[in-house]
Amino acid sequence: MGYRVAVVGATGNVGREMFNILEEVKFPVEKMHAIASRKSIGVEVSFGNQILRCEDLEQFDFSKVDIVLMSAGGSISKAWGEKIGAAGPIVIDNSSHFRMDPDVPLVVPEVNPDAVDHLPKNIIANPNCSTAQLVVVLSALHKEARIRRVVVSTYQSVSGAGKEGMDELWDQTKGVFVLGAPPPKKFTKQIAFNVIPHIDVFMDDGFTKEEWKMTVETHKILDPAIKLVATCVRVPVMVGHSESVNIEFETALDEDDVREILRDTDGVVVVDKREDGGYMTPKESAGEFPVYVSRIRNDPTVEHGVALWCVADNLRKGAALNAVQIAQLLHEKGLIRQKLPA
Repeated sequence: MGYRVAVVGATGNVGREMFNILEEVKFPVEKMHAIASRKSIGVEVSFGNQILRCEDLEQFDFSKVDIVLMSAGGSISKAWGEKIGAAGPIVIDNSSHFRMDPDVPLVVPEVNPDAVDHLPKNIIANPNCSTAQLVVVLSALHKEARIRRVVVSTYQSVSGAGKEGMDELWDQTKGVFVLGAPPPKKFTKQIAFNVIPHIDVFMDDGFTKEEWKMTVETHKILDPAIKLVATCVRVPVMVGHSESVNIEFETALDEDDVREILRDTDGVVVVDKREDGGYMTPKESAGEFPVYVSRIRNDPTVEHGVALWCVADNLRKGAALNAVQIAQLLHEKGLIRQKLPA
């Protein structure tokens, strides 16, 4: 007996990837619904060999489904998340709206699977894409030698800003070689052949909200005692987020220890050869499930420190895959309330 599943935000990049991954992992689906805004009613999306027509969010009866994967933006989650949860299904929300709600667990299944056992609002939050890949790596190391401090610089692809971000990079890249790049609309400066040290809005302390998210989400998922500072940068890459990470431990843990620990960590693949091409880049991570770790080396500037490089497909582990993995976790724990056919 499969589950009745709805994907809200079915026409977006992440929504479409959710369909792909649900099919890839053979999640037990009895009936699938594609849900979108009124302007997308009737738009066709694919799920395996099925063609689904989008149904209207405002008219859909959510009491007839068991689980809802949402990736329609914070405003939709704010307006609909708790209403959907109250109707019965478990909601796995990809927006930032519920992440810091004390009654909503923020979950990366490899890191804090037991957080799904208590769902006061019937809602589970998916972390920020850059946080998700980071905490998978940090968690395994934190268990071995407690982490004192993390300094992370991100190199985030334009797909993290949605279809508009991808279109802008494409249009500007073509334009540079023809009549000049069109002016930026989605980003604050030209993204083609450039990097922009600005993701999300600026806060009063000079950090951006994206940088703040990485700190507070790591605290909620992993450990509030970890000191973390982030610099988040948008780069002209279509898919795949990269991170340069410096980690300071409370006790001794060297590069060989880190390499061994991460090779035994679920969801992580170590590709770390000290030779030309012996590392992963975002291009190679696109379409893949794992978080890849490379360039592991001792940090000589602190007593117990290691530096490393990690990359992951942000549409997958950073969003759709993590949401599907949460659904799989709920299934394994027997926490999804199946409904009998009407």
